[in-house]
Amino acid sequence: MELTDSDIEVAEARSKAQHARWPRAVKVRFNRHTRRVVISLSNGVEVSFSPKQAQGFETATDADLGEAEISPSGLAVFFPRLNADIYIPGLLQGSLGSELWGAAARRSA
Repeated sequence: MELTDSDIEVAEARSKAQHARWPRAVKVRFNRHTRRVVISLSNGVEVSFSPKQAQGFETATDADLGEAEISPSGLAVFFPRLNADIYIPGLLQGSLGSELWGAAARRSA
């Protein structure tokens, strides 16, 4: 399938809409004392979560959580040592993993 100018325009419009709808990550850190990942957003809000609550983070070490990269769009934070990421819109909606993972986590709780 060949990419057309129209395809590019549609993708750019979607990107602008996504940026307007959600705040972006501007800083990420791991607080070793509370064992929480803290993400600062472009709207001034800070959001944090326990690694135990996120898919792919359950057995993460402090070193794993200490390395994080914000995506160019600011809509995701990637943890290279875990090969896992957190999608900011999902995080703000309370989702820290796939629906299947979430259902399994709820059943085991």
